[in-house]
Amino acid sequence: MNKRILYDRFIFLNKLISFTFSLLILCLYFSFILIIGFKPQLLGILLYDGYITVGIALGLSIIIFSILLTLIYTLISNNFLDKVRDKLKE
Repeated sequence: MNKRILYDRFIFLNKLISFTFSLLILCLYFSFILIIGFKPQLLGILLYDGYITVGIALGLSIIIFSILLTLIYTLISNNFLDKVRDKLKE
């Protein structure tokens, strides 16, 4: 395979994955901030008549989702993109 085509494929896939994941996180955070700004009473609802509110659960979910996306990106990068980059070095 031509090195230029392989390089273009590597750059395209790298940007596609990183921009997609970044856009997902950005939309999630932005939605959370919009809820805080326009409907804060929704985040104050207690879950299961306990001490945890919807806001705390949603905030923790966003953090866990961000960590999982970072893990997924790292796995894709280590298992796929690094192999393509190594082929380019040859």
